[in-house]
Amino acid sequence: MSSVAPVRSSDDGSGPARRAGRAVGRVLHSPARGIRRATHAHGAGESGLGRLIELHAINGAGDMMITVALASTVFFSVPTDEARGRVALYLGITMAPFTVLAPVIGPLLDRLPHGRRASMAAAMLARALLALMMSGAVATGGIQLYPAALGVLVASKSYGVVRSAVVPRLLPPKFSLVKANSRVTLAGLLATGAAAPLGAALHTIGPPWPLYGACVIFVWGTFAAFTLPHKVDEAKGERRARLSTHEAHSKRPGLRTVSRSVLCGLLANASMRALSGFLIFFLAFLLREHPLAGQSAAVSLGIVGVAAGVGNACGTAVGSWLRARAPEVIIAAVLCLTLGVAVLAAVFFSGLFMAVLGATAGFCQALAKLSLDAMIQRDVPESVRTSAFARSETLLQVAWVMGGAIGIALPLNGVLGMSVAAAIVALGTTMALRGVLSAPHHHPGTSRPRVA
Repeated sequence: MSSVAPVRSSDDGSGPARRAGRAVGRVLHSPARGIRRATHAHGAGESGLGRLIELHAINGAGDMMITVALASTVFFSVPTDEARGRVALYLGITMAPFTVLAPVIGPLLDRLPHGRRASMAAAMLARALLALMMSGAVATGGIQLYPAALGVLVASKSYGVVRSAVVPRLLPPKFSLVKANSRVTLAGLLATGAAAPLGAALHTIGPPWPLYGACVIFVWGTFAAFTLPHKVDEAKGERRARLSTHEAHSKRPGLRTVSRSVLCGLLANASMRALSGFLIFFLAFLLREHPLAGQSAAVSLGIVGVAAGVGNACGTAVGSWLRARAPEVIIAAVLCLTLGVAVLAAVFFSGLFMAVLGATAGFCQALAKLSLDAMIQRDVPESVRTSAFARSETLLQVAWVMGGAIGIALPLNGVLGMSVAAAIVALGTTMALRGVLSAPHHHPGTSRPRVA
């Protein structure tokens, strides 16, 4: 009978295994409660914004898992010349069709205002299934990998468009759109940073394992999408917006007819997004062929990538604190700063300046996008605001694709690359300055809505 006693002891909760399980549960439960308190603070829990913040974190983690799997197959596993061919093939099969499909995504999703939660869940579920499909081809890098990657890209951008349109409906009281978007974006960045080493660790087990992890994460996201409040699917009083109109007397508001400064801000942001796509592809190959002094190619890429990520996170954090009433000025200022650093990187080309340009581009892109959100909130009528977010996000994604295409096609010459980067930013800076000149002027005694 004495041999039975330890078993009864464990069943009563006093055994070593049960105590260890409870200890692990307490360790995991405490961070979970802390994360929930952070995402639901200041009324975000009551409005439903906290749920969207958590959903976007899940989305960022899943996308990073797929990125790790694709990068290891398409880029790191073969010599540089062959890698350029593979990435060019990837661009041709995925990015080129996406450039055609992207302008359709916004208008298509704009016609489904009553199914936003279902659209976000479908985007999650589609990527979960596509991740499983890619797991069989990721080890060999077969051609069947690329159509699945295109599907992942389209689903990811579709989610992004819907998410941008959903945020205005989940604002807590006295919460600005800039602050809300800052929280959502920062959660995605933190989740992406946490998922990167996890994806790398899973890859050491085998090439398909990051995709298995992505599948689990996206299945989780599928269910999380339906936890958003039902008001996300309400569309009472909404109308579709257009980016421009050829009829000056048109009664249907578009971004150009509502505010010229909004259109200039959108085009300025498009140049920053194009710069981001360009730097990702160009520096990936340049640093692989010519790594930083004393560092391997992987470490060099990691240094520049971390610099860009930290800059983006800092820009998002600063945007949530900034109490700006002139977002046009912020956009012009950050583009002028980026242009200055890009020119210096072209004139005094070095590894240090590449890292500084990456950090500056990440920081300024975050602030410019948050300022654009503020301008749309201020100048676009509420009846068409969600539509405006959908259309503007689609244009920014197309700009990223175009910048990436330039980066992969350009010869691996550092000075030439930084000069092209400066030219891209110069175009956006021109539009940003025009936006400042065309911004609505504030006269004493008149009130302007808070944008930050």
